[in-house]
Amino acid sequence: MSSYIDELFGLKGKTALLTGATRGIGARLALALSKAGADIILVQRNDTNTATKDDIIKQGGNADIVVCDLASSTDVAKLIPHVTKDLGRTLDIVVNCGGIQRRHPVENFPDDDWQEVLQVNLNTVFTITRDAGRHMLESRGGVAGEAVPEGGVDGNPRGRGKIINISSLVAYQGGLNVVAYAAAKHGVQGIIKSFSNGWASKGVCVNGIAPGYIATDMNEALIADPVRSRQILERIPAGRWGTPQDFEGAVVFLASKASDYVSGETLVVDGGWMGR
Repeated sequence: MSSYIDELFGLKGKTALLTGATRGIGARLALALSKAGADIILVQRNDTNTATKDDIIKQGGNADIVVCDLASSTDVAKLIPHVTKDLGRTLDIVVNCGGIQRRHPVENFPDDDWQEVLQVNLNTVFTITRDAGRHMLESRGGVAGEAVPEGGVDGNPRGRGKIINISSLVAYQGGLNVVAYAAAKHGVQGIIKSFSNGWASKGVCVNGIAPGYIATDMNEALIADPVRSRQILERIPAGRWGTPQDFEGAVVFLASKASDYVSGETLVVDGGWMGR
């Protein structure tokens, strides 16, 4: 007999695909979804880093690695067709967490770094969202121009499809010396809302999580700067930098039945920064 919490938040029988899960926030998201019952597909640049997969298996979960370079539009275009058709996997949950950062004064920001950040942090998110969502629609509300599957939106026993795109505080602000990252994350907000408008009535929820200042590798430069680090800490009402563990509840909520009436939203996990 399943408990009320299991019925709302349990992910047993679901499959979740994640990018950017070899470390930091992404690794913790993968572990959380696994602990909630989902089978995990880890999208990685190579299969030599097995740390997250090993951690999932140690805790009794199931995980596989699929190789894809998120900086390659050619690789990304093949990803979802490969997973769903060649490997025969059915995706219920997709988390776009892969991202890169480049820091320069805005007047000196190089074109190459701009293009690289936009490719990984925006173009790839668009392609995976579109392709994974289309896959989910095929067994729910139907793809535009094609017949609606029997049973329609509520006819799939696996429930609603869930796509979760990782945004950032700089989607609400501009950041400092991170113009490409800020532009990409503003774009991710548009992706979340626009895809939600198209799919909320067809059985696929598209939402986001916006991390605040989190102690991860991506923020090493900020943490190492004594002035900026102090300024940031003083501005966080919670009185500390966030940790990857702070995202476990948010991702399980957005991936589960508990959030079936939530779409087009971004959950800000920032220790109160945006409320100040």
